[in-house]
Amino acid sequence: MRIAVEHVGIRYLRGVEVAADISLDVPTGDFVTVVGPSGCGKSTLLNAIAGLLDPAECEVTGRITLDGEPAGTRSSRLGYVFQRDTLLPWRTIFENVQVGLEIRGVPRPERARRARELMGVVGLEGFESYFPHQVSGGMRQRAQLIRTLAYEPDVILMDEPFGALDAQNRMLLQAELLRIWERRHVTILFVTHDLAEAIVLGQRVVVMSKRPGRVKRAYDIPLPSPRDPFELRASTEFGRLETGIWADLRDEFRAGVPS
Repeated sequence: MRIAVEHVGIRYLRGVEVAADISLDVPTGDFVTVVGPSGCGKSTLLNAIAGLLDPAECEVTGRITLDGEPAGTRSSRLGYVFQRDTLLPWRTIFENVQVGLEIRGVPRPERARRARELMGVVGLEGFESYFPHQVSGGMRQRAQLIRTLAYEPDVILMDEPFGALDAQNRMLLQAELLRIWERRHVTILFVTHDLAEAIVLGQRVVVMSKRPGRVKRAYDIPLPSPRDPFELRASTEFGRLETGIWADLRDEFRAGVPS
């Protein structure tokens, strides 16, 4: 499913302009990452694409479509992975993975089959009967990720999903996400504050300006697949990309800072 953002502006009715004239195209099956200063509208843009912004609180101008249809009308084909896990604390990990399938009316045997299969893929077998508070943060994020993958959305929006994890778990989940994406090629739009993460994961890195956020530049990432996040960081090409994109991004952090 293609994401098309055309000249989108977002202004909260209390007067704060979050984003201005954003245009962004994510073709079907692409993995695009977005970086930019805090407050530049990255997360708000994801919420606009998902149709989650309250019109009583903010005004959205321009046009956002998924395969040509207005955002918010195809929510059943869209998945959203948040920074903080949203697992239900009263359900086991196995039951949590099935939530999206349950909501969509998938029969119990099929729900269980898919849940077991995906838990095996991300190394959660043996933890079916555990509750979220009984497992690590990295394991909860794995469960949240496969809960979204279980109902096979055509688009996945990801808002700093690994931001709260330690470096080792972060790279493990990056590798897992890449492995899953390389198998399914679902369309992914991934917001992060970590430039290295953006380069490791994305086919394209979009740099946003300070608020009101605009798309400043997009960089193609010509790194080979399959990618290994551990090995990739040591490559000359990775270092070249990181240095070049950081020079562009750094200017946005400096903008407006007194000399």
